[in-house]
Amino acid sequence: MSGGKFLSLCVGGLLLATLICASCSDSARTAANRGSNTPALHAGVQINRAVAHDVSPRLLSLTANATIATNDVDRDDDEDEIDLPKHVVAPRAVNAEQEQASRAAAETQPAIPAAAVAIEQTAQGNRPPASIVASFDGLGVGFEGPQGTAVVRNPSDNSLAVGPDHIVQIVNSKMAVFTKKGAKFDTTGKVLYGPVNTNNIFTGFGDGGQNNNGDAVVRYDQLADRWLIVMPIFRRVPLGDRQAPANPGDGGVQISRPGMSGQPGGGAPLEVPARGPATAPRGAGRGPTTAPRGQGRGPTTGPYAICYAVSTSPDPLGSYYRYEFLRPLFPDYPRPAVWPDGYYVTTSTGDTVIQKHVFVLDRAKMLKGEDATEQGFIIDDVSFLIAADLDGKQLPPAGAPAIILAAGGTQLRGVLEDDGIYCWTFHVDWNDPGKSKLTGPTKIAVAPYHYLGGGQLSNAVPQPNSRTRLDSQGDKLMARVVYRRIGDRESIVAVHSISTSAGGGGVRWYELRVDAARNVKLQQQGTYAPGGFYRWMASPAIDADGNLGIGYSFGGTPNYPGQRFAGRLANDPPGQLTLHETVLAEGEASQNGLRWEDYAQTAVDPSDDRTIWYVGDYLKKGATGYSSRIGAFRITADEKR
Repeated sequence: MSGGKFLSLCVGGLLLATLICASCSDSARTAANRGSNTPALHAGVQINRAVAHDVSPRLLSLTANATIATNDVDRDDDEDEIDLPKHVVAPRAVNAEQEQASRAAAETQPAIPAAAVAIEQTAQGNRPPASIVASFDGLGVGFEGPQGTAVVRNPSDNSLAVGPDHIVQIVNSKMAVFTKKGAKFDTTGKVLYGPVNTNNIFTGFGDGGQNNNGDAVVRYDQLADRWLIVMPIFRRVPLGDRQAPANPGDGGVQISRPGMSGQPGGGAPLEVPARGPATAPRGAGRGPTTAPRGQGRGPTTGPYAICYAVSTSPDPLGSYYRYEFLRPLFPDYPRPAVWPDGYYVTTSTGDTVIQKHVFVLDRAKMLKGEDATEQGFIIDDVSFLIAADLDGKQLPPAGAPAIILAAGGTQLRGVLEDDGIYCWTFHVDWNDPGKSKLTGPTKIAVAPYHYLGGGQLSNAVPQPNSRTRLDSQGDKLMARVVYRRIGDRESIVAVHSISTSAGGGGVRWYELRVDAARNVKLQQQGTYAPGGFYRWMASPAIDADGNLGIGYSFGGTPNYPGQRFAGRLANDPPGQLTLHETVLAEGEASQNGLRWEDYAQTAVDPSDDRTIWYVGDYLKKGATGYSSRIGAFRITADEKR
C-alpha cells in the first residue's frame, strides 16, 4: 500500500523526549517548488522501548499461520483488512468524477523544461545487455510450494532479500523462501517454504501474531549475515500499561517502560515522573478523533505498532529475535535500511496528510536479542522519506550519520514538479540520546522533473486492449536508495518515475557523492526513456566494481506491462545507461486494477558482491492476477565477456 492512510492522535504511545534543534529551513527552496510549508520537525527525538521481545522457535516449526485461509481473496488494496477512520476515503474508493479527472491529467502532456529534456536518454545503450544468470517465478499466479498455493492481493508490494544460500520474498502479506545455488544447494529457485502469511514469523508474539496486513518488507544484513523482516500493524492495539503516559511537550525526557516482566534483557522498569494525563487530550490539533470502522474488530483508541524479526543466524528458516514497538502514528509504507549504527526505518502516516516517521533501531542489541530501543523524529510537510541502504561490506567512516532523501513537490497541494532532491542526516547517539539529531533538509539541485501520471494513485500507464491505466507512484523516490563505498569514493543512487518529452514515462536516476565534509552533492543524472514507452517504478543497485544496475517496469501500448533491466559501467560517460536493455519478463496480458506493485526491489548477492537480484510483476497470458519474476544479473565489461 502506498503512502499511509491517515493522521491519528498522538496517544499514549507518544513517549518522549528531548527538544533538539535541527536545522529545517532551506532558503534555496521556493514556495513554487514546495508549496507554502517548509519541512519541519514536529517535535524532538522520541525514544521508544520495545514493549515485547523474545526468541522465536525455528520458522519451519511455526505452523499456526502457515496454512493459507480459503477465504483469502484477491483485493485491490490493503484497506479491506485494516481499520480506517470514517473520515478517510480508502484510495481504491475513487468516484467516477475523480477517476475521469485523474485519467485526463494522465493523458495531458505536461510541459517539460529544456533542462529536463537535455538529460533524456532516448536510445538504448550500445554495450551488450547484462547477463541473466538466474530467472524464476516467485509468488503470484501459478506459484506452488510446500504450503500449497495462495491468491495474493493487489498491489504486490514486492520485497526481496538474498543471502549466502537462500532467497526470501515477501509480497504484501505472503512470504516464501527459495534455494540459491552454491555451497548448500545445487539449484536456484526451488521453494523450501511457503506460501505462508507473513505474520507466521510472529506466531504467538504480541500484536504481530494477530495481524497480517500488508507492507511487510525483508532485508539481508550482510554485515552481520542476518535477515531482517519489518511488519507494520495497521490496527490500533491495546495500550494497557505497556507504555508511559504521553509527554505533554514541555521538553522533559520520557522513556517507555519495559513491555513484559521476565523478557530477555528486560531489566528493571525505568522511573517515569508524572508529567501529565495518561492519555493525550482529544482534539489537540493533531487530527480527527473519530473511531475507525469495524469497531468490533479491535480497539478504537490507542497506538499502532510495528514488529521486527532479526534472524539468530544466516539461516532464514531458523529462529528469530522478535520485537514490537508502539507507534503513535499510522506506520505505513516502511522503508528499512541497513547502516552500521542501526536499522533505519522511514514510514508515512497517511495519503491525506503530509507527515512522516524517521526511526532508527538499536541494531547492535537486536542482533544479540537484548532489550532494545528505537529513536526517531516526526517530520511535517515532507514527501516520502527513504534512508540510504548499504551495499557491500566497506563501511562509511566511523560515526558517519545516516543519509535520508526525499523528492520534492507536494501532490496533496497540487505541486507535481520540482528541481531538487532533499537531504537530511541522522546522527544517533545510543549512550546519550540527547545528542541524537536530524539535520536538514538541504536541497540538492537537479534537472527539473514532473511526477509521472501526476503522482501516486493516478491513471498513468496505458495498456493494450484495456481502458485501465496503471499507477506509477510518481511522487516518490523508490526503494531502494543505495549507498556504496569503494575506496574513498562514497556513492548514493536514487530513482523515481517522471514524465518525458516523448509523452511516455522515464526512470530519472541520480548518482550522488559524499565529500570529506559529509556534504551530499550531485555527481551525475539521467532520464532513461528510449522509444517513448513507459519505464517506471524502478529499483537500483551498485555492485562491487561500481557498476550501476536498475530494474524497472516496462509497458505502454502496444506492450503489456513487464519487467526489464538496464545499467552502466562505473567509468562510462556520465548520464547514460550504456548497457542495452535486458528483458526479464515479457508481459502477456493487461491488469484490471490500476494498482501496479507500489514498489519493486533489488538486492546485491553477498556471495560475490556483484550479482544484482531484482523482482517485479508481469501477467501471464489469460491471467487476471499478477505473477512475480525474480532475476539475477551480472554487469561485466565487454572484454571480460
